[in-house]
Amino acid sequence: METSTVTTDGAVVTTEFDYGDIPTPCHSVAVQEFASHVLPTLYSLVLVFGMLGNALVVLILIRYKKLKSMTDIYLLNLAISDLLFVVSLPFWAYSAAHEWIFEDAMCKILSGIYVVGFYSGSFFIILLTIDRYLAIVHAVFALKARTVTYGIVTSAVTWCVAILASIPWLIFNKLQRENNHCRCTLSFPPETHVNWNQFLTLKINLIGLIFPMIVMIFCYTQIIITLMRCRNDKKNKAVRLIFIIMIIYFLFWAPYNIVLLLQTFQTSFRLDNCYSYSNLGVALQVTETLAMAHCCINPVIYAFAGEKFRKYTCTFFRKHIALHLSKHCRFLYTEPLERASSTYSHSTGEQDLSAAL
Repeated sequence: METSTVTTDGAVVTTEFDYGDIPTPCHSVAVQEFASHVLPTLYSLVLVFGMLGNALVVLILIRYKKLKSMTDIYLLNLAISDLLFVVSLPFWAYSAAHEWIFEDAMCKILSGIYVVGFYSGSFFIILLTIDRYLAIVHAVFALKARTVTYGIVTSAVTWCVAILASIPWLIFNKLQRENNHCRCTLSFPPETHVNWNQFLTLKINLIGLIFPMIVMIFCYTQIIITLMRCRNDKKNKAVRLIFIIMIIYFLFWAPYNIVLLLQTFQTSFRLDNCYSYSNLGVALQVTETLAMAHCCINPVIYAFAGEKFRKYTCTFFRKHIALHLSKHCRFLYTEPLERASSTYSHSTGEQDLSAAL
């Protein structure tokens, strides 16, 4: 019996392997080569686009929108979660290409930051979904419930829950020697190794995929039913956006969670052989990077899809980017910012769809 670890970041999966009649242990050469040659480039792309997109969201929300609604509070926290998620990527990229050189304390801290960003991001996507559900399906009740105060309180509770959920990574992540290289990986006590491994995998699947999808399916189904009843020329666009949000979330997160389950429960799926171990290791790294890339998409589908947010973004680029690029093209920045407005109809009990969706 030998324990082999496939890892690219804080969300590490450790797999016990019984080689039986195999004379020598399985060497994950393909996994190591993929990690050292491909992962640094993929992580760098996610870092650049994730950092730029979410930093712009934070800037627009604070400078222009002034955080005047519960939706703004949740969008700000989602952007901060995504920034936390990507800020540790340079360290994991260097570790994948070479080895971990940042001491044991940094291993625990960066793993904790990564996992807190993962959990809080999932939680705030759920809160944004519920926020939209209340705004459209229960619009009268939403006038009292969707306040900045409630948004701040629920956000604070969400961060506390995310930090508590990440405690196992803070406790068990540490430096280990693998193939003459130092790695930052999870290391469980031998007697509880399998139980902890399976528990964390199931928790990641529950929080990262199953629970968000259940909330999305319920809330967006009710939203679609409500939109189809109202007479609004924007309802078709709103329905399309809803399907795009759900499909993108599923496509980005489902592959990683499925591969993670397969790797953790290899024996149950009869994948406990060297060939499957190597393939699952590479697949886990690819799908995990795809899941990371969702933080680059969040600003587009949750912020920039809104009409007012697009106006603020255009205004920012006109005043601060185009102005410095070319002072001869004054049409790029002289157009005044239109006053943002949202309408509420007491006859239908619905808010402006461009603001709610």
